[in-house]
Amino acid sequence: MTLDHVAVVLQKPRYPENIGSAARAIRNMGIGQLRVVAPENFDLSKVRALATHAAADVVDRIEVFDDLGAALAPFQYVVGTTARTGGQRRVLNSPARLARELVAISRENRVALVFGPEDRGLTNEDIRLCHSLVTIPTADFSSLNLAQAVMVMCYELAQAGRQDGADFSPRMATRHELDGMFDQLRDILVRISFINSENPDYWLNNLRRFFTRLQLRAGEVAIIRGLCRQVDWYAEKRFRDGLQTARGADGPLPEGGCPPPNGKTSP
Repeated sequence: MTLDHVAVVLQKPRYPENIGSAARAIRNMGIGQLRVVAPENFDLSKVRALATHAAADVVDRIEVFDDLGAALAPFQYVVGTTARTGGQRRVLNSPARLARELVAISRENRVALVFGPEDRGLTNEDIRLCHSLVTIPTADFSSLNLAQAVMVMCYELAQAGRQDGADFSPRMATRHELDGMFDQLRDILVRISFINSENPDYWLNNLRRFFTRLQLRAGEVAIIRGLCRQVDWYAEKRFRDGLQTARGADGPLPEGGCPPPNGKTSP
């Protein structure tokens, strides 16, 4: 099978030579899509020099974005690569196993492989946009050149794509659809005091991981968003009903529209 639904995304690469080498690597493995996010130095002449003429078509189609969220918006499944583990980073350390899963997913979904900056890798904020994380097992020295890491992951995908019998995976919600759902969930859960309003994205992380494991479809995301809208409407209705009750029992409310803590107006 082909890997037409797979793209490589480089988050804030520092050196144009690494972009060129990555373009050559993905071209060698049959992947044609390369997205670059906020590159520190996007010198096309240096990119082309390392990509060589063999990957010129990949370089010509490179898409450049200002932020990672925009670059990932149309993708249904996002994989982040990282050498760091622990904390929020629940990492699969088998690129081959992940590749077999991605081949099945990519039949009906667009898949993005995200690689972080050469000096520090993906941040915790970056990995919140990922459905799963993978690390490339190494010996004691775990630092890989960016293009080397791209080659390893794309090689495993190419190998898995040549094998028959991959499971079917249905069309899932895009990153844009999921982000809209998570924004709505965060806002409503803060309003009903289910999560702390101080750093709500941190408290939302467990829900993010839960929904990510479910691999939600677009229709299921729409159901969850509809549920959020209904909760929001009902909370607002209860609030207004309470105001009406307070007005009926104690007369006009004080300026500002809300009754004082004891439920009574001042004489």
